[in-house]
Amino acid sequence: MTLPLSQRGKEYLETARTLLRAARTMTDQAIASQLKALADDYEQRAEKASHVDAAKASSRSTAGTEGEGHT
Repeated sequence: MTLPLSQRGKEYLETARTLLRAARTMTDQAIASQLKALADDYEQRAEKASHVDAAKASSRSTAGTEGEGHT
């Protein structure tokens, strides 16, 4: 199951796409390869950030409901 991207994840993914566009225009293949590797890293960061943000949102949601019913 794939989680929807968080805002932070979307920003990482947009950076990855920008790096890939730049890599496609490079005539120096060494630089293009480095940009592609960096884009891959940012794609992984996007996924990880979305997982972390989802976990944080879930824990905030759980923490908010724990106090209910104790009036």
